[in-house]
Amino acid sequence: MRRDEQAARQDAATDAEVKEREGGDRARPPGWHTGWVMKIGLIGLPKSGKTTLFNLLTGAHVATSRYETGRAELHTGIARVPDERVDRLSDLFKPKKTTYASFEVVDLAGIAKGEHAGLEAKEFRNADALLHVVRAFADDLQGAPDPKRDIVDLDTELILADLEVVERRLERLEASIKKRRTDAEVKEQEILRRLKERLETETPLRAVELTDDDAKAIRGFTFLSQKPILHCLNVDEKAIAEGERAADAYGLAEVAARPHTRIGWVSAVIESEVAQLAGEEQAAFLADLGLKEPAIHRVLRDCYALLGLISFFTVGEDEVRAWPIPHGTRAQDAAGAVHSDIARGFIRAEVTAYDELIASHGSFAEMRAKGHLRLEGKDYHVRDGEICHFRFNVGKG
Repeated sequence: MRRDEQAARQDAATDAEVKEREGGDRARPPGWHTGWVMKIGLIGLPKSGKTTLFNLLTGAHVATSRYETGRAELHTGIARVPDERVDRLSDLFKPKKTTYASFEVVDLAGIAKGEHAGLEAKEFRNADALLHVVRAFADDLQGAPDPKRDIVDLDTELILADLEVVERRLERLEASIKKRRTDAEVKEQEILRRLKERLETETPLRAVELTDDDAKAIRGFTFLSQKPILHCLNVDEKAIAEGERAADAYGLAEVAARPHTRIGWVSAVIESEVAQLAGEEQAAFLADLGLKEPAIHRVLRDCYALLGLISFFTVGEDEVRAWPIPHGTRAQDAAGAVHSDIARGFIRAEVTAYDELIASHGSFAEMRAKGHLRLEGKDYHVRDGEICHFRFNVGKG
């Protein structure tokens, strides 16, 4: 694979740019801490319905005709994740405020084949995962849909963008090593040469296995083809009833089996109509479509899972809240999601399972009597759906 001619414009990358990239590392660190907002990058070929989906995910009102091909214009918004457990807890505790888990969405202008230079936007490269909107509806100008082709085209642009980054860095490493050889740079060079070989065979980096040390060494590069990706088929109204089988219909079984890859579906145009309805009117419309809930809810949950997130809950009269944390987060770090002071003065986490709290009708007294409240230390890994109360001392630490 040969890099695009546009790469020549970027060969003047400076050491400062490399340091900025390494300092701007958005890959999830081992010591995840408070203030960490997970971000998903919304991407797609032009006219795929990407901006319509952005509006649905975030509640924004960006004009769908605003973007032009090749423009690295960005919009950001916050997506809130529907969760029946939050609804149930809110019914139990009747709080003043109910807060759902959320993540940030960055919407990039449509990327046409051969225009991967637009992918260099810093905010987009800093995304933790990608949501690729794939046209699966007929279009008067573009003809019949071909999701498999579009997925290949998009992956190619991501691979080319990463290949340019690798080649530029290797050139600078070679010059630097000739002047003053260091073990760190030699190791980085060896890793990048291996990645270059895989990229040249059109292999996205998310399919390349790396040791923990190697992954840490290149984390600052924020490679696009290394990010987990959800290919979301945007189908028309007639295909909604067959939505669950859309991946098979378009021969995407092999794509779905790839590492860190998911396949989903939605009808963005129909979901826009659903979003304008409420209550019984919405329920009736969904029933006519054969849907139990708005399909956008499933897309939101798919994105949440793609980001590697789980939720723990805090409950009370003031607020019932779902807190997003990466899977495998320690109790002390989970406490930091609530407030940095709680993490700093962490003593113990009082933990119970969602089902146990529901079974006792929200009565903590009953749960204590039954021994269903556990005290866990700072290294305990919080599980999805657990209700946590953190004991802390602000004078500690």
